[in-house]
Amino acid sequence: MTPTHDPLVLYGETFASRLLLGTSRYPSPQVLADAVRLAQPAMLTASLRRQTAHAKASPEFFNLLKELKVPVLPNTAGCHSVQEVLTTAEMAREVFETDWLKLELMGDDYTLQPDTLKLPETAERLIKAGFKVLPYCTEDLVLCQRLVDVGCQAVMPWAAPIGTGKGPINPYAMQLLRERLKVPLIVDAGLGLPSHACQVMEWGYDAVLLNTAVALATQPAAMAEAFANAVKAGRAAYLSGAMQPQETAQASTPVLGTPFWHHA
Repeated sequence: MTPTHDPLVLYGETFASRLLLGTSRYPSPQVLADAVRLAQPAMLTASLRRQTAHAKASPEFFNLLKELKVPVLPNTAGCHSVQEVLTTAEMAREVFETDWLKLELMGDDYTLQPDTLKLPETAERLIKAGFKVLPYCTEDLVLCQRLVDVGCQAVMPWAAPIGTGKGPINPYAMQLLRERLKVPLIVDAGLGLPSHACQVMEWGYDAVLLNTAVALATQPAAMAEAFANAVKAGRAAYLSGAMQPQETAQASTPVLGTPFWHHA
């Protein structure tokens, strides 16, 4: 299967791109629009709570989302309790007219680490309410498996804490997670460079979600395009079957059967 015929499938829906893009912290709406145009993401994440906290900016932002004609993935950023998540989710469904939801339930304000203890329960309640839940979580195998058990058809583990740009800080855990879980896995948070995105895609991850690394770049639109190309390259490498590292040097040109000359 070639990358051009290898769409991302989430909850039975098909997406041409394996890149999801956040919409916050861009210098201007025009810069965001340029980034979306070059990256052509599968979905755009948007926080209802953060937008409604700035009422004057909300109409312009919502109009821009409509103009971009990219599916919106509302998130529950800023929620610290199960009830906050449920209330925000219902509001987002009404405002954005979609059942898709990126589940965020914060457990620590400093690292923005999700509340891993309450996350599965919250996801289960949202799924029963008809949402297509994409939960933001850590790379913990047991947690991710539990999210799948309660009905999540895809999981979004971080590579590193939000906004750090460190890339995959626990490669072993992330590769183990990919080996063990059979649902789509989207790396959400912690990627700082296109090479980070390429790496996780080479491991077999299905997509990446980016915000800070693009929005805070000197040229956000160009960086968005660079990440989009890296995601495609990583996926192509994964599908192509990359060689395994060797302990000793291996000649790229075989010597068996080739002539050699002995000098006296």
